[in-house]
Amino acid sequence: MTDRSGTSATATGGFGVSGVTGPARAANAARTAVVWDALSRLLARLSEDGPLEIVDAGGGTGGVAVPLAELGHRVTVVEPSPDSLAALERRAAESGVTVRGVQGETRDLASLFPEGGADLVLVHNVLEYVDDPAAALADVVGITRPGGAVSLLATNAVAGALHRALAGHITEAHHLLSDADGRWGENDPMPRRFTRQRLVELIGRAGLTDASVRGVRVFADVLPGHAWEGDAQAGHHLVELEKAAAEHPELLGIATQLHVIAHRG
Repeated sequence: MTDRSGTSATATGGFGVSGVTGPARAANAARTAVVWDALSRLLARLSEDGPLEIVDAGGGTGGVAVPLAELGHRVTVVEPSPDSLAALERRAAESGVTVRGVQGETRDLASLFPEGGADLVLVHNVLEYVDDPAAALADVVGITRPGGAVSLLATNAVAGALHRALAGHITEAHHLLSDADGRWGENDPMPRRFTRQRLVELIGRAGLTDASVRGVRVFADVLPGHAWEGDAQAGHHLVELEKAAAEHPELLGIATQLHVIAHRG
């Protein structure tokens, strides 16, 4: 499972990208802004009665969990790597918050939490690596309360083909589009990628409803380096462009990642 980075929580309860400077920071802000924007709106709806119980499955070093804890929510990270959990503890201490860290996999969720005990479960960059995505998602739904939500972030197979083609690997791009796991070959470091259709089918079979799908990193990963030259506001413009592009179904195909929010009925 991979770690995720995110912007810090702001005093107003959102996740800020203001003050972004420099190409690297601007690109990172653009890559994370869509997810934080959607999570901020979701949190506002779910937390009307107070702080939430949030489980971050595969949460790494707490790039998402710590900002959520800074907003006052009770967050538990389930992560197989002890090194990542140690880094999570340090990050939380530096931010002055408490985040519970538990060593485990998605298959351990049922033994770690009561059924329906979480208001929100994050499954970001996890389904690409588990042995059985359907079983993992079923375990996630099992600990989500009725009316609660699941936030799912996964790598987009169609965009993967685009990126291989742009890099000049035409045959690999063709193979990726026809491969059941969305891989371009035996040396592909990514175990699995998803199409929008496959994600929606997985979510439906798991019993989740009201799924909304957004594209993440539509332009940030394909813009040439010179796009940042000579424009001090380029980072801010890209953040706003990514937010607008995320809502266009026509652009989902070229988004590096797909972000889905769905609810347990």
